[in-house]
Amino acid sequence: MATETLTGKFDQLKGQVKQSVGEATGNEKLANSGAADQVKGAAKEAWGNTKEAAHAVSDDAHTRAEARRAEAEAEGHEKAHSVRDSIVNSAQNLKDSVIRHTDNVKAKH
Repeated sequence: MATETLTGKFDQLKGQVKQSVGEATGNEKLANSGAADQVKGAAKEAWGNTKEAAHAVSDDAHTRAEARRAEAEAEGHEKAHSVRDSIVNSAQNLKDSVIRHTDNVKAKH
């Protein structure tokens, strides 16, 4: 939990107490100060919640990006293997064709 969220909750609680005491004792300045603390605390708590949500979204995006990178890397390795196999097979087929052709030439002479 973000520091702002906790301090915001504390400021709101402190403000409620100050407002209650101010109203009970007829001290308008204390009651107003308590109301101001509650507003300040609510803003802090909202800011803390916003920061927490932003961090969660960022962490999630990073995790998804890393997963996509790993998938792309694996796909790249598979494609490279496939290309190598294709090249080797083509070379093998060419070699077999040359051998057949040379065997045919030898057989004719």
